Amino acid sequence: LVHVQSETDFASRSASFVDLVQHVANATLRYDAAHADAIALTEDQIKEASHNDKTVQTALEEAIVAIRENLGLANNTQWNVKDANAVLVGYVHGRVDGSQAGSAAALVELTTTDDAMELSVKQDIGKKLAMHIVAAKPEYLDAESVPSHIVDGERNILKSQLEDSNKPPQVMDKIVNGRLRKFYESVCLIEQEHLVEEGNPKVKAVAKDNNVQINRFALISI
Repeated sequence: LVHVQSETDFASRSASFVDLVQHVANATLRYDAAHADAIALTEDQIKEASHNDKTVQTALEEAIVAIRENLGLANNTQWNVKDANAVLVGYVHGRVDGSQAGSAAALVELTTTDDAMELSVKQDIGKKLAMHIVAAKPEYLDAESVPSHIVDGERNILKSQLEDSNKPPQVMDKIVNGRLRKFYESVCLIEQEHLVEEGNPKVKAVAKDNNVQINRFALISI
């Protein structure tokens, strides 16, 4: 996944901009193949990466001249999958003219314990999950992934909201824990209601029913 910025929406939907985005993606993919330990490239590494004998730096400069706007390289995510049972699935939202460039994109890695599951089934599960990620914008995979300082901060906010309630400490703790669960449901992928599946079951329930484990995800949205 790569994130390239423009100053206007009009520019971001131009052919020159789309060509630049696809060039950046192809170049960084090849750079990663030559540098196995490079997962998220720095801006300088992206600029020196090349595709079809043209560096990203050159492609960027040419696009700026063509579009007449300042363009920037924001961030990127690259994964190498080594597990034979794992599959990477992506989804691009708001695609421009059928390209792989759009206004948002998600990538998800799944592992299945069902050896007989066909690749097309894995891809369908993954695509629906990636579509959900674009729509729901989770920040973490699960509750254990949320940094402790984020949880502590949220807990303190919830406690401060109950300071004048005159409720016993044990009751306040139950209320705080209940609201923390709501917090996890809003920011943790597996705790969210699946927005693409019929009936909106929890994401973790969909994964369990399909014998799938969600290993990680990435989201870029503007």
